[in-house]
Amino acid sequence: MLRSGTSIGANLREAQGGQSRADFIAKISIACREAHESAYWLRSLEEAELIAAGRISDLRDETEQLIKILSTILLSAKQKVKD
Repeated sequence: MLRSGTSIGANLREAQGGQSRADFIAKISIACREAHESAYWLRSLEEAELIAAGRISDLRDETEQLIKILSTILLSAKQKVKD
């Protein structure tokens, strides 16, 4: 969880300094995949009852919002390459 969660921010920082549009897209894509992995781990922790559902629900919601934001950025960047 720690690795995938912190990888999101690291890849976003790298994307901001990307050398090209393709590099930006690659880094955002990695961040999005890491967000999906984080969502998986949060769901697994909840289902295994290692963390109470009430304590983890806000994190799961924020992770899902982050996935939607990153997906939108990724789609927009890919569209700009096509145009």
